[in-house]
Amino acid sequence: MNPLSSALAVLSAMITPAILISACGMLVLSTSNRLGRVVDRVRDLADNFEAPSGKVLSDQQAAKQSMIFDQLDLFTNRARLLQRILTSLYLAIGFFVLTTVDIGIAATAGAHRFSLVAIILGLIGSSFLCYGSVLLILEARLGFITTKKEMDFLLRLSQRYASREAKRQPRPQ
Repeated sequence: MNPLSSALAVLSAMITPAILISACGMLVLSTSNRLGRVVDRVRDLADNFEAPSGKVLSDQQAAKQSMIFDQLDLFTNRARLLQRILTSLYLAIGFFVLTTVDIGIAATAGAHRFSLVAIILGLIGSSFLCYGSVLLILEARLGFITTKKEMDFLLRLSQRYASREAKRQPRPQ
């Protein structure tokens, strides 16, 4: 095999992990944005939390506090899950970088035993990427549940206000 063909084969082998590194980077970016939105939402909930105005909570205050506590619990779970996802994706990136380095070492040293190491490193990186992707699916479902619970609360609240308004307005004769 001529030197040019050999160099092109090595470069081609090194590009595959680089593409996976890029994919992981995009997932890290979107996951970091998700984590930022969770943090912002927790801060909004903290701002909306009302201390009881007396010793007894009104029905509306109790319902709002209950919703806030439920939301905080879900957001805590989401934040933990997002942290695990980021860790998994960073590990995947690290293993893909090691794969690329190992391919370069194996090519320059002419040691074929390093080729097996590259395959193992690539498989470990792919496993972390797969694990992170599965966790992203779970986090997306948890995000939907969080939004649905908040929408259900707001729907119940709007129905309560609508029924009060209907009682206040005189009926046409």
